[in-house]
Amino acid sequence: MEAFIQYTVQGLAAGGFYALAALGLAIIFGALNVVNFAHGAFYMLGAVLTAVLLDVANLNFWVALVLVPVILFIFGVIIERLLVQWLLGLDVLYTFLLTFGISLVLVDLVRMRFGVSGLPYEQPPGLSGSVHVGAVELPVYQVFVFVFSVVICLLVWLLLSKTRVGMVVRAATEEPERSRALGINVSRWITPVFGFGVAVAGIAGVLAAPFRAITATMGSNFIIILFAVVVIGGLGSILGSVVAGFLVGLVEAYGQGYASSFAQILIFILMAVVILVRPAGLFGRKETS
Repeated sequence: MEAFIQYTVQGLAAGGFYALAALGLAIIFGALNVVNFAHGAFYMLGAVLTAVLLDVANLNFWVALVLVPVILFIFGVIIERLLVQWLLGLDVLYTFLLTFGISLVLVDLVRMRFGVSGLPYEQPPGLSGSVHVGAVELPVYQVFVFVFSVVICLLVWLLLSKTRVGMVVRAATEEPERSRALGINVSRWITPVFGFGVAVAGIAGVLAAPFRAITATMGSNFIIILFAVVVIGGLGSILGSVVAGFLVGLVEAYGQGYASSFAQILIFILMAVVILVRPAGLFGRKETS
């Protein structure tokens, strides 16, 4: 029983990374119809920037948790203005190829600057050690990641569904022509939405930095799992991405605990089952003919 609880906490912590990153991916796809293959690279940049800020600028983890998403938001805005905006409205294959190229460039730049070995990073002060719940020993940082991820996901959902800004953003991206007719400057909202999605991936990278190997290629495998998450949850579904993120984290943790050789395979078996039973994903909308 203790082992099961341990794997559950590990799965929820890992699911926090997947949920946050998939949330950003779902926002970008749902709002802009852009398949952002560079999302894994943005996640990697979040972790790398965290290690650099702590090592070079001597900042602490809490400052990096605020500063890194801001930096990546600005970076995402620049990427959208310089590159992505020219392909909006075209077939999604074009943005997929563009973001795939961006990913390769970012990975090579980080590899050239920092090499192939992992960057050093220690557990944040105040979040190290373990807490005992009965006979079970739970790592403090993993519990923090789970709670923090849930809070961020709830705040994003409230922002997009319960505020005027969220309604304007949804209207400007989902019904651009009608929004223009109502006097809404659509292009004004597209850019910050893309930047916001990139910033959320950066938050996942900051959280991953303390106990994941920080390398240039850390986002390569991550993005594959991330696409499985958004397919399971439903393309463009914010709620689906969050729920599927935690679900995939649990499947991965139980797989590593009870059948380590099949941990990764189980994720894609789950994806295949969901597609067969519900092609639109768990929370995706069925297409009407």
